[in-house]
Amino acid sequence: MAARRDFLTQHLPVGFALAVQPIAAQTAITTDTERLTAGEVQIPTADGKSMPAYRAAPARGRNFATVLVVEEIFGIHEYIKDICRRYAKLGYCAIAPDLFMRQGDVTQIANIQDIIGKVVSKVPDSQVMSDLDATLAWAEKNGRIDSKKVAVTGYCWGGRITWLYAAHQPKVKAGAAWYGVLARPASDLQPTHPVDTAASLKAPVLGLYGGQDRGIPLDTVEKMRAELKKGSSGSEIVVYPDAPHGFHADYRESYRKADAESAWQRTLAWFKKHGVA
Repeated sequence: MAARRDFLTQHLPVGFALAVQPIAAQTAITTDTERLTAGEVQIPTADGKSMPAYRAAPARGRNFATVLVVEEIFGIHEYIKDICRRYAKLGYCAIAPDLFMRQGDVTQIANIQDIIGKVVSKVPDSQVMSDLDATLAWAEKNGRIDSKKVAVTGYCWGGRITWLYAAHQPKVKAGAAWYGVLARPASDLQPTHPVDTAASLKAPVLGLYGGQDRGIPLDTVEKMRAELKKGSSGSEIVVYPDAPHGFHADYRESYRKADAESAWQRTLAWFKKHGVA
């Protein structure tokens, strides 16, 4: 297992995580930093740590809408940073905190099963909710944002967290959850899952799923839809029938350009519809 980080000196990695090499360079999207303020920031957490995060925002102006970007299991690598820059080019302040920092540096682990077993599976949901709250508090103080315009989005592992955070934090006005797990047995670290909190969401979430996702059975998607109807959040789920898991990940073979672009436009429209733009 990779050594735990020194919370005061460790920086976010450059490039892509080891476990996703080699990348599909012909499709990987690269967004520049022209007219942006982009780079690593340090966020104080509730337990006294200093959490690294990647922040991208327009270089000029203020009162930006905020998007909290929640990582995949591969951490804050180039793909997640680029998503932040994509949002920043559209006028958002986008922040991706390193939510695995206490358990290990997933970007330097080459084996996916080791990433899951030695790091990701050991991250408590309660810790994640607290660290996202800390990220939002940092943005309110340092991000030149409009605190009434807050969204959350996440991919894979982060998709599940998106649903949970929309149930946890009343300041969130909209969410977009990309192929996050919806249902599985409860554990001490993960006592609830999206199906358990669907009826109590504090913000409308757009769920984006692939019909060919082998890790997220469609029956759990339908169960989630049924649970959402019991609440009043106005959340929706869109399934792309031919898309696999990770269909937005433009640096991997799972990327499906048409579905990814459609889901991205749906996300932007969703945020705008719910006042986060």
